[in-house]
Amino acid sequence: MHQPYYESILLIERLHRHFLEVLKTELDRLNIQDINNVQSLILYNIGEDEMTVGELTARGYYLGSNVSYNVKKMFENGYLGQERSPHDRRSVRVRLSDKGLALRENIRVMFERQINALDAAGFNSEELDRCNEIMHKLERFWSASLEYGAFPLRPAG
Repeated sequence: MHQPYYESILLIERLHRHFLEVLKTELDRLNIQDINNVQSLILYNIGEDEMTVGELTARGYYLGSNVSYNVKKMFENGYLGQERSPHDRRSVRVRLSDKGLALRENIRVMFERQINALDAAGFNSEELDRCNEIMHKLERFWSASLEYGAFPLRPAG
């Protein structure tokens, strides 16, 4: 069990890095230089919603400590609009600008190309569904360990 578990951890991280490289390649193909792959993934996940920076992290749209920096850069480069919350002046709500919506559409088209390529490569939706089930199960396991401060232990035997 040790080796498959550790291999899963490494594979999840490696797949994420590969996907970010796919996004970078798409940005290069579109000759977009003023946003990076991580920022474009945040942008895609915001979609048509309006939310605070904290909500980005809470919803799992961004994993990292420099979310404020990335939001600031996307605002400076015209991908995001922002406004102070009328209820809490310390809170800033962000949403995609027209430029951000246009990039999101380009990324959506890239996803469509990838879905077609997956199908042509012999992947089917049942395999991806099963893969997602397993990843969700791992997510729940790790979330529970954080919530309770320890991993669930089962008696030996």
